[in-house]
Amino acid sequence: MSDPSAPPPLQRRPVFASRNAEESRAFMQVKDFELDLAPRNVPAFDFVATAAYLPNSYVGYVRYGAPARVIVPPERRRDDFFIHLPLTGKSRVENSAGGALCAPGLAVVSSPAGHVMYSEAESDRITVSLTRSAVIGHLASLLGDAPRRALEFAPSIQLATVEGRRFARHVNLLIADLDDPASSRNSILLRMYEQLLITGLLLCQPNTYTDALSRLEKSMAPRAVKRAIDYIEGNLDQHVTLTDIVSASGAPGRTLLKHFHDHYGTSPMRRLRDARLGRIRQELLRSQTGKTVAEVALDFGIQHGGRFAAEYRRLFGETPSETVRRAGRLRKIARVRY
Repeated sequence: MSDPSAPPPLQRRPVFASRNAEESRAFMQVKDFELDLAPRNVPAFDFVATAAYLPNSYVGYVRYGAPARVIVPPERRRDDFFIHLPLTGKSRVENSAGGALCAPGLAVVSSPAGHVMYSEAESDRITVSLTRSAVIGHLASLLGDAPRRALEFAPSIQLATVEGRRFARHVNLLIADLDDPASSRNSILLRMYEQLLITGLLLCQPNTYTDALSRLEKSMAPRAVKRAIDYIEGNLDQHVTLTDIVSASGAPGRTLLKHFHDHYGTSPMRRLRDARLGRIRQELLRSQTGKTVAEVALDFGIQHGGRFAAEYRRLFGETPSETVRRAGRLRKIARVRY
């Protein structure tokens, strides 16, 4: 449950706000949505939308204030999968297959088009939109082959389960980072978040490929693992996705994930992040260029902030600034001795 007095998530990224029903209908129509509002509910209408856009997705906040119906027509041009996570109140998604409730403890995965969202008064939610092409491409990477049938998800996400909590945690992590005033719009970081959300949805939420993904949990040739690690180490200053690592390894994505988890206790993307932190540490220890910690971190696609410093300290037992100070002291000692 959210605090009604608290500012909306992503308030630094406003998209639209209006109490005018006709103005809001026009805005929604541009986005390929149809807003239906009963005349008696117009006085209470208070539409607020915020959003942050990633390369193939977006995460946003929406409220209507009054009871409202939003129609996603079958002929809609975009083909996003929508994941709706409740904050307060209730909403309901309905399509030809039935309906699913978006309420405390229950999130909803809805089809790309042809559904209707019914929002109760004073309800609000977080919506994640992932393009079908990005999700299918990532699925193909995990499978090691192009999907041969339609991808469909179970409509309800039980947020009390391990899988539900994990996916919600990924979304909240992204929002917290984007809400941080020090947050940058680093494209590498945004793509990493997007990969995390897509991977989490495919592996945590039951879908038509869940069994196929599970069957890929088999042993992998060591040389395939070495290829993955070599690729990671050789591209620390480049934008790298899980798809890139899988392609370099020559093994199915699900197999690669299983092997990294079983043998290293981590994921390929976490290995990439830790390797980048290690390279940043090397640069901080030997750098005499006058670059700040933030500038060195950004050279490797990592923004400087509280989360970066915490992860750095987790690995090395000191903050980046402490590394810089220690390196400076060591250089002074070296100059005195020699």
